[in-house]
Amino acid sequence: MTLALMWEARAATGSGPDLLAWARSQPLTPAPLRRETFRAPGDRVLVITWWDAPYEADVPELPDPPTELVSRPVHRWRFEGVEGE
Repeated sequence: MTLALMWEARAATGSGPDLLAWARSQPLTPAPLRRETFRAPGDRVLVITWWDAPYEADVPELPDPPTELVSRPVHRWRFEGVEGE
C-alpha cells in the first residue's frame, strides 16, 4: 500500500527562502520512496513524501520548523493510495 504524507507551512513575513531551505535540509531516516518539495505564493512550502506502508504506519515526518520561520502552525495530512489507479 502507498502512504503519502503532506506537510505544509506558511512562512513568517520575509522568511520564505529560509523556510524553504530549512524544509529541504531536513533528513528523514529511513528515506521515503519519493520526496518532493513545492513552494507557492504567500511563502507557502509543501513537502510530500511517499512510503510503501499502511495508513497507520509509524514513518518519519518533518518536524515543526523554528517558530521564527512560520506565521502559523504546520498543517499535516495523511493519505493512502487507492487500488487500481
